[in-house]
Amino acid sequence: MSGRKYPVDIEYADIQGGILTAYGRLGFPFGRFGLVSISDAADGRRFVEALRHKVTTAVRWPSSKQKIPPGRLVVERPLVTLNLAFTYRGLEALGVPTRTRRGLPDEFMDGMAARAKILGDDTKENPLSGWDEVWRPQGTGKRVHILVMLNAQMGPDGQPVPALGAAQADVARLCDEIAGVELLSGHGGPDPHWQQLEALRDSKGLPCPKEHFGYTDAISDPVFEGQYPKEYEKDRAVGFGATDGAGNWRPLAAGEFLLGWPDEAQEIPGAAMPLDFSRNGTFIAYRKLHQDVDAFNAWVDWAAGRLQQAWNLATPDIARQTLLAKMAGRWPDGVPLDVAPTFADLQRFNAECEPDKEGHVVRDESARARALVDFGYREDPDGIKCPLGAHIRRCNTRDTLDPRGDSPDASTRMGSALNNRRRILRRGLPYGNAGDGTNDQGIVMLVTCASLQRQFEFVQQQWLNYGLDANSGNDTCPLVGNHGEDEKFVIPADPKSGDPPFIAGGLKQWVTTRGGDYFFVPSMTALRMIGMGVVDPT
Repeated sequence: MSGRKYPVDIEYADIQGGILTAYGRLGFPFGRFGLVSISDAADGRRFVEALRHKVTTAVRWPSSKQKIPPGRLVVERPLVTLNLAFTYRGLEALGVPTRTRRGLPDEFMDGMAARAKILGDDTKENPLSGWDEVWRPQGTGKRVHILVMLNAQMGPDGQPVPALGAAQADVARLCDEIAGVELLSGHGGPDPHWQQLEALRDSKGLPCPKEHFGYTDAISDPVFEGQYPKEYEKDRAVGFGATDGAGNWRPLAAGEFLLGWPDEAQEIPGAAMPLDFSRNGTFIAYRKLHQDVDAFNAWVDWAAGRLQQAWNLATPDIARQTLLAKMAGRWPDGVPLDVAPTFADLQRFNAECEPDKEGHVVRDESARARALVDFGYREDPDGIKCPLGAHIRRCNTRDTLDPRGDSPDASTRMGSALNNRRRILRRGLPYGNAGDGTNDQGIVMLVTCASLQRQFEFVQQQWLNYGLDANSGNDTCPLVGNHGEDEKFVIPADPKSGDPPFIAGGLKQWVTTRGGDYFFVPSMTALRMIGMGVVDPT
């Protein structure tokens, strides 16, 4: 697959950090997210101006783990990162002109709560009434204007560096000193003023890429043009970008994730004026998702017992791991079913490509890391290896939807063409501790994309909460979909095995929404315009 004719040179210094690369993978395992309300436009702009000079950009700092050079500019690695994002109501409260705001997309104007029916966030099992107080649309949530995101390194004692507490205190002080600014209360967890986030720990107490259901996470985020230096871009795109269906990969268009750049249609969509207000910005869907770990584990144990009998599997553990793998599309250690369809295949793969002992590394230069992402589904059209309705196959269909996928002539295939415009960047961290007895744990996802409707909402509605494209009827995603009564997940069996298809019934609502909204993440240029009150749509 040939590269683009005109290479993209992303303007790192104008882009807020956390967009190009997830902080959690860069050694910032702690997060504190606060919500600010503005009652006076001038005071709100003072608040933005006070923090604007502290905002972390996408300019790279040297890395001890990756060989990629930082670029033309080199900055010191911060102890704490700070970033700002705004709801539509927030831009209005800050005095951004109507002529600018009317160029923003409809779904962003509506906000997440108003789109609940589309997202599946207002059902009997997943109601809006379950949202944290600070997010509830009929109360405090109407006043959410600014999202303040802090991410911190870990100190020698295993706790956040002291600079994180100092940064929180600075934000709180500004809210106390500026009359028209308020740090909202009502987050679930130990601190009602801040959503606390923390990566899970391994057996040695070190942060690791696990989530509360036990899966290795953060493996296959998209790679797009300009995200890495040109000489590294091609290799980094393997498994992470777009594929032509013949085994070749390229980075996705930058405009799928950054405003003002050409997208996969080679278009630059219309945007809020002036262009400098939109360019190098993006949107995020903030999703606080609660995970009922106890109920999930109880169901998995029950269903795995039935699977063991149906497929005559050797041990309960093999049955449990097989069930988890079929639901997710990956084994709990991250190995995809396309690479290792059975438990025996998994053992052989791990013997040949030995994982690091704690399972930390999910993205390096090794053959194992490449195998975790360099695969497709063209040769598995019936889902014998990876069920069509498995979580990762729904979220990132790769070449599943290629209408010419069965063509023997590789040059005529379309590969991931129908999937390329639905890709999303996943940022965020887990929250809570599944072992503390509170049943208050989950993940805060910052779904980052240029079009909330075309990318995030489409995947959430059509692929996770509906099964047509996965040949699954109305069956939803077995992990994060909405599960009403009699919800099921069908696992095909290999015809050669003689085993019957396994119907895993009785799925429960293991993941529920606890709050969120849509935010605009402006460029540094736009932040200056907002803070100084000089947004001029003409």
